[in-house]
Amino acid sequence: MSNTVNIKNRKARFEYEILDRLVAGIVLAGTEIKAIREGKASIAESFCEFNDQGEMFVINMTVQEYSHATYFNHNPKSERKLLLNKRELKKWEREVNKSGLTIVPLRLFTNEKGFAKLEIALAKGKKTYDKRETIKDRDNKKNLDRIKKAFNN
Repeated sequence: MSNTVNIKNRKARFEYEILDRLVAGIVLAGTEIKAIREGKASIAESFCEFNDQGEMFVINMTVQEYSHATYFNHNPKSERKLLLNKRELKKWEREVNKSGLTIVPLRLFTNEKGFAKLEIALAKGKKTYDKRETIKDRDNKKNLDRIKKAFNN
């Protein structure tokens, strides 16, 4: 498929320190995948949680209603199950329970077969001084690039 979807959670890299990554499939309704293929989804404020059975769900992911659907349309903010191996689920559940880490989605995309996938990360929240350090590094890089460009011309 040439029209691949790639929706990023840019805020996650600023708010969290990424420790580990996985790509998971998502259980979706028919109208949800059609809306995602149109690019009408957001993972900005979403996070992942485990339920009592040890299954992982993405919470607060917004998939807008599909425009050409009838009354069978989906709920935009419903919980959506993530598809992972049991070994991966158990490993990450242990990490989350043991050390208080968070699981955040980084990227929502469609693969070459047209299936929706979610890249999730095991993350640790950054402190405010770490965030200031990130901002400072970004500003320094911008200034350095600006000086290089001026010097080369």
